[in-house]
Amino acid sequence: MIIRNLKDIRASDRNVKSDGWASARLLLDDDKMGFSFHLTTMFAGSELKMHYQNHLEAVLVLKGTGTIEDLDSGQTHELKAGVLYALNENDRHIVRPETDLLTACVFNPPVTGGEVHDENGAYPAAEPALTS
Repeated sequence: MIIRNLKDIRASDRNVKSDGWASARLLLDDDKMGFSFHLTTMFAGSELKMHYQNHLEAVLVLKGTGTIEDLDSGQTHELKAGVLYALNENDRHIVRPETDLLTACVFNPPVTGGEVHDENGAYPAAEPALTS
């Protein structure tokens, strides 16, 4: 059983910050759950262009408002508490928080901890495990 306290995570190296967001990473690859779980805040006024080419992600908005634009279809959707979006096809997207957006996020495969977005808006692919 794994027990974690959000306050402790936010005071540790599992609280990763980058341009426009901060992510408290409560479960990571080394927890061996098959996914990672994060509480992420996307900051008001930012424009976050992302394309997770190596991961699938599901996001539940807990607090705040904004929009998400699907860059392939051109559709824009409202984000507010209770709305979930799932990037089930490695969807290219832009999140535009109008207020700070507090979200709960699940990644598959799990991230290892320190990832930030690369020039394409993606996290790097996980390194394959070494076998002897």
